[in-house]
Amino acid sequence: MRVAKRIETLPPYLFAELDKKLAARRADGVDVISLGVGDPDRPTPAHIVEVMREAVRDPATHRYPSYYGTREFRAAVADWYRRRFGVELDPDTEVITLIGSKEGLAHLALAFVDPGDEALVSDPGYPVYATGTRLAGGTPVSLPLVAGREFLPDFDRAPVSERTRLAWINFPGNPTGAVASLELFERAVAFARSNDVLLAHDAAYSEITFDGYVAPSILQVSGAKDVAVEFNSLSKFNNMTGWRIGFCVGNAEAIRGLGVVKTNVDSGLFEAIQRAGVSALTGPQDHVEELRTAYQRRRDVVVEALNSMGWSLKPPLGSIYVWVPTPEGESSVEFADRLLDRAGVFVAPGTGYGPHGEGYVRISLTVPDDRLAEAMERIARALA
Repeated sequence: MRVAKRIETLPPYLFAELDKKLAARRADGVDVISLGVGDPDRPTPAHIVEVMREAVRDPATHRYPSYYGTREFRAAVADWYRRRFGVELDPDTEVITLIGSKEGLAHLALAFVDPGDEALVSDPGYPVYATGTRLAGGTPVSLPLVAGREFLPDFDRAPVSERTRLAWINFPGNPTGAVASLELFERAVAFARSNDVLLAHDAAYSEITFDGYVAPSILQVSGAKDVAVEFNSLSKFNNMTGWRIGFCVGNAEAIRGLGVVKTNVDSGLFEAIQRAGVSALTGPQDHVEELRTAYQRRRDVVVEALNSMGWSLKPPLGSIYVWVPTPEGESSVEFADRLLDRAGVFVAPGTGYGPHGEGYVRISLTVPDDRLAEAMERIARALA
């Protein structure tokens, strides 16, 4: 027996490897504070849970769901886009339900990347952009995001070729926390149009923003639906990471292609979860502002603590992360290991997000305030 070459060439998945390292230290009896994975620590809002409870009891939800998502959920997504961004979507052709956005991110490449094709992937960026490309037989090509450009892509220098089929961007950004203006999205759409490239925007953190910044949708750009799709998820702004519900919207042909892949590899999302998703999108939204307030408070704790230790960090305007340069002469892995060994604090090394992530670590804000403050105190003592 042998595994396929496509599997052998994949790097270990970052978060799975981090889980192993974290588990090993805890097995040794270390009280580790994990700032490694962006998994919200707060519960899903009660009104969403209650809808789920009732839906699970309904035998109608116990059968196969729609391959493309229920009409009700897709209509709720379209209505949310209309209210939130002023964007009109056809629920039948421009919206598809996903089993968490990660699944859709990986499957998009299967629909649009052939062996030998290339995809531009944000670097540093969410690892699935590159691994999805590799699983499709394509080659991920780095789209560098560097501090000198505030971690924004330079489309004029993008390494596009005649084999480029897909380009991935993500704002507010994971892991950098960088945010995009509508003007940047206009340049991205123009780039995709001039190079005949499908543009995929991962907007998973669109609702987690600070200091008055409001994230736009790429579909607000005139003509964006000709070349672009946008992914989002209920995970981050509704504390629903374990529920696995997301969606992709935009270009109808891209939605159709993604649907072809999905109908052949999965049987849709449990309808009870979709009913809960409708509640998340159409019900009370007070919890979203509460989340923003909590994450901004935690962001400030981290930034102020690190700046008091000698860093000069600007508070990020979005996402649930702080992107931190390592001390001079120390690699990402070395610094992360030092914090784990000396402080019992677990952070994600930047190299897991691409070559341009070297020299950084990512700190997640998804731990209770008291544990986050303790983590900062431990780091200060370890580095003193």
